[in-house]
Amino acid sequence: MTATVELEELATGTVTGWHRVCALDELELAWGEAALIGGRQVALFRTGPGEVFAVAHEDPATGAHVMARGIIGSRGTRPTIASPLHKEVYDLETGECFGTAGLSLDTFSTRISDGYVEVEL
Repeated sequence: MTATVELEELATGTVTGWHRVCALDELELAWGEAALIGGRQVALFRTGPGEVFAVAHEDPATGAHVMARGIIGSRGTRPTIASPLHKEVYDLETGECFGTAGLSLDTFSTRISDGYVEVEL
């Protein structure tokens, strides 16, 4: 780890890199779960047998940490999450908001390794 990364982690409280979060089987299909990963609140969504998305748990419109309680859906072939507060709809892959220009949801890369979900911050 470089000194620059160490200083950034001290300033933000977020540990960057890949983090093992949980066993894939612990996540229910089409249901969100919140996790504290490397000092950051993240919402996880299992949308298929081996497909998991990770986004910021913080609702971009309100600042409330509620996105894990959002509603999973799709716009065509694009998987989406609707905020439980104001129903703003976001693309799970890109974080793009479909309803309000200027809003976006932070997204994080995920992978499955040996049956475990890993998230990159």
